[in-house]
Amino acid sequence: MLPEDLRETLAREISLAEHPKEKIVDVLYALQSHYGYLCDEAMRDAAELLGMTLLELEQLATFYDFLYRRPVGRHILHVCDGVVCWMFHQYSILDHMCRKLGVEPGQTTADGLITVLPSGCVGNCHQAPAMLVNGRFYGGLTPEKIEAIIDELRASPDDMGPCR
Repeated sequence: MLPEDLRETLAREISLAEHPKEKIVDVLYALQSHYGYLCDEAMRDAAELLGMTLLELEQLATFYDFLYRRPVGRHILHVCDGVVCWMFHQYSILDHMCRKLGVEPGQTTADGLITVLPSGCVGNCHQAPAMLVNGRFYGGLTPEKIEAIIDELRASPDDMGPCR
């Protein structure tokens, strides 16, 4: 259930916008932060706050790589699958990462700690192959760097940057 103070804050932000739809992504991120992902309840809350249909919001929520309609792990690894990372062996890096974690791309580890998501360009082609871990950039990835990052995530699950 959406706390009343969050509902009021979001309603106030929407009312201050020239066009309420300017705040769609902000509202979806805020609800995702509250619920952990954009569950059906979060989508209904967003529709009510924004005066939109669920279909309109679903189209947006499924378009953006950083909005999640399914539960995700505490740590989210967005592995770049852009052309430059691909040229620098992104797929072998992704394969290595998934083998180490025991998941397929798009899945979450059994302990719910880490989700691996292929993602469009993360914007640092000069350091390919690259990924974001909870929004923090890591480039020049090698199997050894991947293992160190994963080991650090597992060792100190709350110390790796902005988590939901």
